[in-house]
Amino acid sequence: MRLVVAAALVDDLRRPRSLLAARRSAPPALAGRWELPGGKVEPGEEPEAALLRELREELGVGVELGVEVPGPARGAWPLGGDLVMRVWWARVVLGGPAPLQDHDELRWLAPGEWRSVDWLPADVALAQRLEELAGA
Repeated sequence: MRLVVAAALVDDLRRPRSLLAARRSAPPALAGRWELPGGKVEPGEEPEAALLRELREELGVGVELGVEVPGPARGAWPLGGDLVMRVWWARVVLGGPAPLQDHDELRWLAPGEWRSVDWLPADVALAQRLEELAGA
């Protein structure tokens, strides 16, 4: 299994209202679909450290990590093939998110809009679960 990490970037960790969605620009098979920002964990790297690194590289931000959002597959979210994803709530504490790598647009989704974008198939159930947990 290959591990991917992602952040549910929100405006407030205690009472999340807005969620950041990132539109993929690459690879071509995923372009135009939306996801939570993050990426692959490198060999020997801790998942939380990988997430902090990925968010710096992809969005140019520093974040505070909140609790993990457990998925249905031994705590992870299946992505297909040999990929599984772990997800944490997070809040930006340094910088402003910008689409620096792999994305061409970012969008803050307001309450009631968390499922309004064309999520990647693996992120549909995750977006629904985040909305339920946040009460958004």
